[in-house]
Amino acid sequence: MTVDRPAPQHRVPDGVDDATVEAVGALSEALETTERARGHLYSFHQLTGSADVQLGDAVDQLRAAGHTELADDIEHELLGRNVLPGRWTFQVIEEYDDTYWSVFRETERKVRELLTEGRRHLHEAGMKEDRRTHRHPHHTATPDEG
Repeated sequence: MTVDRPAPQHRVPDGVDDATVEAVGALSEALETTERARGHLYSFHQLTGSADVQLGDAVDQLRAAGHTELADDIEHELLGRNVLPGRWTFQVIEEYDDTYWSVFRETERKVRELLTEGRRHLHEAGMKEDRRTHRHPHHTATPDEG
């Protein structure tokens, strides 16, 4: 027999009100947006690095085609250039991680620990309960039901 209810880690702890669940959910959603921003930062990092490698190839081709002075100018001014003063993209990522992202993650975790016994996605778990059709084989509460 199946239980047809959320796993314990997805149930609101006793004594936690809906407003707290909503507030913690909003904080977690903000963290999720920050995670997405961080992913874009990694895309920026990889795309910029790829562009620099491609630029190096273009400089080599210009030089091979006899445009040595132009190739030298591009190599001197642009190839390997900092994207921000004193920084390549890996340094931007490291500073973002150390000064913002890691603090955001720790703050969200701390709030969950203090207010919801560390449980994650309680708002979404409640939405799932409200929207699913109980006892339907494709609407089970947990993966091991069925």
